[in-house]
Amino acid sequence: MCQVDEDFQGQLEHTEVPSISKKCVKCKEKTAVVVIRAGDTYCRDCFREYFIHKFRAMLGKNRIIFPGEKVLLAVSGGPSSCSMLSQVQEGLSQNAHKKLRFIPGIVYIDEGAAAGRSVDDRKTAMAQMQTLFEATGFPFHLVPLEQVLDLSPSVLVMAPSPSEQPGSAYKAAVDQFIQSKGHWPPRPQDQDQDQDLDQASLPDIQESHTQLLQQLMSSTKTQTAREELLSMLRQHLLVHTARTKGYSKLMLGDCCSRLAVKLLSSIALGRGAQLAQDTGFSDSRYGDIITVRPMRDYSSKEIVFYNHMFKVPSIFIPGLDTMTADKSSIQRLTESFVTKLQADFPSTVSTIYRTSEKLQTAWKGSCAADVCDTCLLCLCALDTTVENASAFQATLISEQLSQTKPPETSSAINPNLNPVQSNPGSALATTTGQCCSGEGECGKKGGGCCSSPRVPETTDMRSLLCYSCRQTVKDMSSVDHLPAYILLEAQRRNRRSQMREQISEFILDEGV
Repeated sequence: MCQVDEDFQGQLEHTEVPSISKKCVKCKEKTAVVVIRAGDTYCRDCFREYFIHKFRAMLGKNRIIFPGEKVLLAVSGGPSSCSMLSQVQEGLSQNAHKKLRFIPGIVYIDEGAAAGRSVDDRKTAMAQMQTLFEATGFPFHLVPLEQVLDLSPSVLVMAPSPSEQPGSAYKAAVDQFIQSKGHWPPRPQDQDQDQDLDQASLPDIQESHTQLLQQLMSSTKTQTAREELLSMLRQHLLVHTARTKGYSKLMLGDCCSRLAVKLLSSIALGRGAQLAQDTGFSDSRYGDIITVRPMRDYSSKEIVFYNHMFKVPSIFIPGLDTMTADKSSIQRLTESFVTKLQADFPSTVSTIYRTSEKLQTAWKGSCAADVCDTCLLCLCALDTTVENASAFQATLISEQLSQTKPPETSSAINPNLNPVQSNPGSALATTTGQCCSGEGECGKKGGGCCSSPRVPETTDMRSLLCYSCRQTVKDMSSVDHLPAYILLEAQRRNRRSQMREQISEFILDEGV
């Protein structure tokens, strides 16, 4: 038993700290300059070779990017995306041992309007990004986030994807590409002749569009919903840019640490069914544009070490979540939790990341001309088409009962009674789309016909959203601030659904 007068000072002074080998674990000759994990010490040359090999091994193992394809690199200016850009430059250089064979392009989305930054600060940041991109020699596009307000509803429709090719097709494409012996790497003037206008000057920022975008962000009640909405709008704009500029692949710079945070926060936000697409190496939810994440094997520590040792430039640009409190949003709280846990338990991020590798999508959604079972915002397969005896349906019933006014609770008991009649002011009430003029009362209260566009759009939109996106829209004060292309696509899908329901008796089953 411990005694008060016991002295442990002498033992504590002589305790030896476990030493780390000062030699590189790979070449066993040079002095180690970086420690990635306990026991993984590398010299400068071996660390560079290790870093480059991991990037090319990730691309070579998956064999998604074929030779000669145009790949759009989404660069935000952060360490991870700038490191990805550096790896592509290295792979296309003349001194590369195994050259990359795709044609790169760069896109930068300016999110200053959503973060509340001034026009001068935004122009300064875009000028810095332009200088960084010009040094690469790749074609680039500087796109303000305000351009998302001018998108077409077609961006929310899954485009026809090219037919899946067998594994032998990749090797045949490589052999054919080598035999062609064209100019490689491609000269900048041969990649995109129509990029001169994009690169000549900074894009104009319309004040009216900036105000509309800020109204959209301010209409969301929580920081969690704002970050989710911003992520979806950014993704829509990236896909639109890739399609209009002729790119077939979109390359993101999400690293292992970022994906570990995203996995846990997505589960908390109810996106468990979409984890495989949100965190996997490839994401084909858009059909013709495939998203890839070649940096997903790198930890943030490895990226920072590499950028510091080999002078990879990066630009810090404040975002929507910059300098926010840990409890300001679910995403920020999850990031703080994982970061602090990683400091005490170094295998935290890798354990979460390895779990994400085992996830697979059970089934894929489709969006045909007459029926669409993908989410309106994130374009993932809807996870709301479940049986009645489920937790999701129980949540909906509980929500409906809690929103019913006490004097008119009979509508909650009688399922045949329209909830709109019991609570006409509720934005979350479900509408059947039928006119209430059966007794001649329609329009007498000054609200217009109940089936007219004056009815809040949230009701019609909720059936088109997955569970997580429903929560995001629920946190908005009004969906009228959403971009026009989202509202137009929602109306189109609703009309298609109503038309299909009307002619359902005359449609033959596919098996017949």
